[in-house]
Amino acid sequence: MSDFDRQPVLCGSTLRLRPLADSDFEGLYLAASDPFIWVDHPACDRHERQVFAAYFAARLATGQALAVIDIESGQIVGTSSFYIPPDLPESIAIGYTFLIRAKWGGEANRELKRLMVEHAFETYDTVYLHIAPSNIRSQKAALKIGAVHLYDAELRLSATPALCKCYGLTRAQWALSHRNNLKQGA
Repeated sequence: MSDFDRQPVLCGSTLRLRPLADSDFEGLYLAASDPFIWVDHPACDRHERQVFAAYFAARLATGQALAVIDIESGQIVGTSSFYIPPDLPESIAIGYTFLIRAKWGGEANRELKRLMVEHAFETYDTVYLHIAPSNIRSQKAALKIGAVHLYDAELRLSATPALCKCYGLTRAQWALSHRNNLKQGA
């Protein structure tokens, strides 16, 4: 849908998301330079400056990438994107996401997901996630927010096609998961 804003400014209590800018390179590289962030990721060398520089340029060129800013410190703590899935051109996906390890599994991680999913649901009924088969941590995170594994497919999400585990999250699944997480205090 052409009226969907893929680079919104979204604000929560701890995070602000805004369009990624060329001037964000150093701040985002600082966040990405921790090798442990990339251990389960297919691009396990993305913490290296030269590898990250190519990734940053590619994300910036899409016009879809968001900088994730910690409101308290003003520091960039990660990035994410809304994008059109190559196999579902009338749909929306969330991906190309990473956060510094200090934000994993906590309030900031939940807030990032909530901000992005709820923005997507203003226009779409389902949000898709594409995760590398080796990225078990992200697969578990997808299930935790209520997403369901739908199928595996070889998709061109970057320069070369790669096998992805494709998950879908409907509004109803999100609402149920969100309610259950609130009850459990998660």
